[in-house]
Amino acid sequence: MTDARLSRVGDALARTRTATAMTLGRRDGQVVFAAVTAAYLIAYLWAIGHLAAGLGGFSVTVVDDPLATLVQSEGAFSFRPIARVVLGPITYLASLNTLLGGAVAALVGLNLALSYVAWRQPAACGIGQSSSGLVAGIPALLSGTACCGPVVLIAVGIQASSALLTVFQFLLPVAVLLLVGSLVLVGRQLTVEQPTST
Repeated sequence: MTDARLSRVGDALARTRTATAMTLGRRDGQVVFAAVTAAYLIAYLWAIGHLAAGLGGFSVTVVDDPLATLVQSEGAFSFRPIARVVLGPITYLASLNTLLGGAVAALVGLNLALSYVAWRQPAACGIGQSSSGLVAGIPALLSGTACCGPVVLIAVGIQASSALLTVFQFLLPVAVLLLVGSLVLVGRQLTVEQPTST
């Protein structure tokens, strides 16, 4: 990389950092970030089968060796549950998938919060119509590996093949790259203003 290109990359990252801090310093940015992150994590856990309807009651069941099980893989970017928590009508399976899904959900939430603030901020010319955060979040939601891939395909009426199911296993890293890229794209163009109460 040339010095000029490195300088542009550094400038884009610095502007994205500043825009992120400004977005999370605004009340409306915080609300959008929190709501989207929570909704996305719930949808992600539901899609991979780690959040489901329960039978009522309250119980916690932990596997025999939780530390060893925690890092056991069930496929690409998918880990075995170490506990089952039943909270009335909800059953939750605790695993590293929650941390992975939480990280992706935070990226989606941050992308949409930045896009929202850019849309609300007239000085950010041309960014108000940006939907890159939403578009980049689609592969992340579909990244429930081959276990939930067929369900998504059936929902949209596509015949599932083994080659197509293999693609689902690699959607998580693709989604993260798209989300980081769209975050920098929107963040570097966002004009920083003083936080306003909304």
